Amino acid sequence: MKIGFIGAGDIAVALAGQFLKAGHEVVVSNSRGPESLGETVRELGSKASAGTRAEAAQAQMLVLSVPWQHLAAATADLPPLSGRIVIDTMNPVAQPGFRLAELRGLASSEVVAQHVRGARIVKIANTLPPSLLGADPRAAGGRRVLFMSADDAATKAEVAPLFEAMGFAVIDLGGLSTGGRMQQFPGGPLPALNLVKLL
Repeated sequence: MKIGFIGAGDIAVALAGQFLKAGHEVVVSNSRGPESLGETVRELGSKASAGTRAEAAQAQMLVLSVPWQHLAAATADLPPLSGRIVIDTMNPVAQPGFRLAELRGLASSEVVAQHVRGARIVKIANTLPPSLLGADPRAAGGRRVLFMSADDAATKAEVAPLFEAMGFAVIDLGGLSTGGRMQQFPGGPLPALNLVKLL
């Protein structure tokens, strides 16, 4: 599968590395253009390439991984994403001070959904720091836990096996409104928990 990334920060690179180890291809993009991503792509390996945001959005699945304040700009003018899966790894952090951004009573992934209308949003891979997200998920006699939220069972049934094939244990928290709130930082109880599900 080809997976596009909008955002090329530490979380995006860690997750891209896991997809590549599992045999997928990735297209990485950022706000500065493909020419700025040469070193990142070289470090990721031969199945990684750099592209524009629009090119990344043409992949079979799209990962959003940008600082919260750049969400609107990162999703502006994308090609239609109706029915496509968008993985939301972001947290609604307002700077300065690591404050909860203004979400108008919504979970952060519900806000993301308003920027990519028609896409199927999955909240996953947002609770671990890059060092753990990019590490071998098979640890301490088990599998490192990732939490997942989405609003329909069919979407979860597509995404969970991808992460489980990488070696993670995926725990379904329900829909974006409830589970997404539990995952998001600041405010949720689950970020930074490094849990391992024993085999």
